Amino acid sequence: MVQQLVDKVAIITGAGSGMGRSMAELFAKEGAKIVAADINQDRLNEVVTAITTAGGQAIASVTNVTKEADVVAMVQSAVDHFGRLDILVNNAGIMDNMAPVGTLTNELWDKVMTVNTTSVMLATREVLKIFTKQKSGVILNIASVGGLGGGRAGAAYTASKHAVVGLTKNTAYMYENMGIRTNAIAPGGIKTNIAESMTGVDQEGMARQNVGMPLSLNPVRVPKSRRPLCSSVPMQLVTLMGPSSLLMAAGPVINNIVQPRLRQRAISWCEPAF
Repeated sequence: MVQQLVDKVAIITGAGSGMGRSMAELFAKEGAKIVAADINQDRLNEVVTAITTAGGQAIASVTNVTKEADVVAMVQSAVDHFGRLDILVNNAGIMDNMAPVGTLTNELWDKVMTVNTTSVMLATREVLKIFTKQKSGVILNIASVGGLGGGRAGAAYTASKHAVVGLTKNTAYMYENMGIRTNAIAPGGIKTNIAESMTGVDQEGMARQNVGMPLSLNPVRVPKSRRPLCSSVPMQLVTLMGPSSLLMAAGPVINNIVQPRLRQRAISWCEPAF
């Protein structure tokens, strides 16, 4: 099988566990050189060891994605170690506590928006310094089905992922003529350690959200491997993330169809994104 990402260099945030780790291992299997970024050093070491033991190339970047200095250092580490950068995957994120606006605290709002949305802007802005000069690059944002509707999470998480969708659309439009592709994947319910970020769950909010997210009551686990829907890496990621996930192709033309006609449901897109 031909590897699709040979010699490409990819940064993946939140790579220490869950979807981030699975993506790092998948990209490495496809030939990419990985900068695995996460706030947890021990988990990063496990991921890098797993990739290098399997014959891949990877380095660890201990990164707090909400701190600009850390993000700058993360991007620079890719250039310093591998000599280039081709792909950014904005995957790091946290859940809220299912609280609706009426019981949402300022502290939780600020925390969720900073981790889930501001971090995407910071990393995207930094890699664009490289991508615009080389006239190429791929930005893949991990959004959520919670960014497409209102019945999947609390107010803070929902708003943060809607913002990621909007940022994806704007970035795709603004930089499409410079050879830079920006897409997002909107996963459904997946059983990962993101639940560790949920504390003080709002019971009324949870009860109401359970009505709106039946697919998340029995979320799929992130598998080590699964038969891809088609040959492209993006569709392998959608398959990996479960049956309720969507690939949101934010570029102007997909399969010769103008993006507004797709209305975010480009699940049939099988063109390589990298």
